[in-house]
Amino acid sequence: MQDRFDNQGRTRWRRFAAMMVPATAAAGAILFGMSTGAVASDITVSGQTFKIGAERLEGDGFKQYGGVVREKGKDGKAGEVHPIALSEISTAELYSLCQSVRADLPGLPVVLTINAGEGKEPARAKDLLIAMDSLNGNATFTNIKIGRDATDLNPTAQKGSFGQNSDHVTITNLQQVSRYTTAATFNLVGLRLKVNVGDDAKGKECF
Repeated sequence: MQDRFDNQGRTRWRRFAAMMVPATAAAGAILFGMSTGAVASDITVSGQTFKIGAERLEGDGFKQYGGVVREKGKDGKAGEVHPIALSEISTAELYSLCQSVRADLPGLPVVLTINAGEGKEPARAKDLLIAMDSLNGNATFTNIKIGRDATDLNPTAQKGSFGQNSDHVTITNLQQVSRYTTAATFNLVGLRLKVNVGDDAKGKECF
């Protein structure tokens, strides 16, 4: 099963054409790795991607730059490297948040779904760090600065690499494929988690 997941991760990465998404970029949120201060090059990931969707994201303190994450090799050493786009958001509100992860067993479809913030109160996160392969949506940035040296945004970034930031970002119809996310705090209002198996798993991914 792990080999299957590794192959899926490699296939999806080959379809990712660029290290940085354009200025439609930003965030999303998930329940994995609730810690802060992670250095992207030191993160070890599973190799499996997951999907994040939201009707709307409102975020303050947006930063974006390039980075990498690594899979853990079968011998416990560093494995395959994945260039990714890293986004930081100081505070975020996510309306109608959806997260889905494929966890198929041999011959049996399995999809884990998490939903939150579907009423008047959104899901809220503080100090988000998101490592993503891709993002789709409609974005509006306030006071955006494009083409900054990434180390001015985060000293752990590669010197001389491309970066951008804005005071505020709004993204509607958010669809994100991610590899890793951390948050200092995550408040999931109206949390619903479900394991969808077999026929129930069909069409249950966020998008």
